[in-house]
Amino acid sequence: MINPALIPLLRAAKDVVVLTGAGVSAESGVPTFRDAMSGLWAQFKPEELATPEAFMRNPKLVWEWYAWRRKLVSDVQPNPGHHALVELERRVPRFTLITQNVDSLHQRAGSKNVIELHGNIRRVKCSAENKVVENWQETKDLPPRCPNCNDGLLRPDVVWFGEMLPRRELEEAYDRCKDAQLIFSIGTSSLVHPAASLPSYGKNYGAKIVEINPTETPLSRDADFLIQGLSGKVLPELVKMIWNI
Repeated sequence: MINPALIPLLRAAKDVVVLTGAGVSAESGVPTFRDAMSGLWAQFKPEELATPEAFMRNPKLVWEWYAWRRKLVSDVQPNPGHHALVELERRVPRFTLITQNVDSLHQRAGSKNVIELHGNIRRVKCSAENKVVENWQETKDLPPRCPNCNDGLLRPDVVWFGEMLPRRELEEAYDRCKDAQLIFSIGTSSLVHPAASLPSYGKNYGAKIVEINPTETPLSRDADFLIQGLSGKVLPELVKMIWNI
């Protein structure tokens, strides 16, 4: 149930930050990281494939797993929660969407100001130069070689276990939370750091925290507004309550 006290705060807010996690994408049918280990991939654990060491040991296997995951992502569509966030962005003067998801569903729905903390599965980069590669030729050899340096193997532009989050994106996320009046934490377990620390960091600078999640999380005790439910149902209802649309 939505606390009526949230309505005037959001209606008057000039600076809003939203942090989203896997639960938002799961409502579109995107398997969570561990749920994706099915079928031919059931014999593996994510930690055995999503690491730099795994890529060095068997780059073809890792490339093929991510190709399979990209296909899963391409077959789903943004859900009502994604579209409600687009509407929220249209109506809030300063709005930032920080996501831990790598599936581009927010952008496909129409979100503009998106910070991707964990990268994007639909992009690739050179493993040697660490630069995003826009175009490359498919070859029989997997993974393909970087067309720019002709040396490094291409890899998904995602953050693997044991890797640091991209510095620029993380610094921008902290800066935005420092300035925010309201910070929404939506569909995230609030267990994966440093992303999990962002709402509490903003709260230290005066932001109110709104958590939307089916179950309680470690963040729940710090939330000013706790809404238990699926984002695909809660967010459209919230937007409708505020702007009657």
